[in-house]
Amino acid sequence: MIKTLPFANTEVRFSDEGSGTAVVLLHGYLESLHIWGGFAEMLKSKFRVIRPDLPGHGKSGILGKVHSMEKLAESVLAVIDQCEIEKCFIVGHSMGGYSGLAFLEHYPERLQGLCLFHSHPLPDTKQVRQNRCREIELVNQGKKELISKINIPKAFASHNVELFKPEVERATQIAISTPDEGIIACLNGMMERPSREKILSETTIPVMLIAGKHDNYIPFEDIARKIRLPEGGKFIPLENSGHVGFLEEPEKAGKEISDFIAANISS
Repeated sequence: MIKTLPFANTEVRFSDEGSGTAVVLLHGYLESLHIWGGFAEMLKSKFRVIRPDLPGHGKSGILGKVHSMEKLAESVLAVIDQCEIEKCFIVGHSMGGYSGLAFLEHYPERLQGLCLFHSHPLPDTKQVRQNRCREIELVNQGKKELISKINIPKAFASHNVELFKPEVERATQIAISTPDEGIIACLNGMMERPSREKILSETTIPVMLIAGKHDNYIPFEDIARKIRLPEGGKFIPLENSGHVGFLEEPEKAGKEISDFIAANISS
């Protein structure tokens, strides 16, 4: 069921389906709650699945010129409060993972576990910041569609682009529908986010990181080498995925997430 709630002088839209342990799916940049599609359908047979449109994306409102990851995390808190959920698992894809890490820092008592799905705790590199600034310029020039048609196919492993052509097209249309102001606000927010390496490595909350071996945005070797998970943290490689394993390898990713949640429900 799609719902809305007031938040920071605008609204946040979210879906609430299934029953049992709460799992909050946080989409990435240029996505919306609809990106999870069949993946959410699979999880809701076992869990209560909450899918927000993060502010600036989908049908949620725009908060200002900068959407900090802390503010996105605050919107997630508002959603779970509205749903009367005391504790939840967060599964954050890319930018959704950055928001999940901010949630871990500020509201750890509300988390049962965190899954970083093609995401990481590192700040933007100089090159990534330059790329984000270039995208802001393109949006201001009215070239959002160009960004979408380049970025979305690149999110899939190169060998999967033709194989998943309908998924590529659907994700591209979601990206194109993202408001210009929301794109810019979230790009600004991602550029200003701090390192959360220490917070991640020292947390006592269960953590899992899922990485695609063919990720064109977050090189697998960098993640495997640089990211230090907390004691007991799980690292799950997806052999045939790029940056969207919930579309490219949904069965494997879904099983890993379901097993992770089941193992830590009492945490």
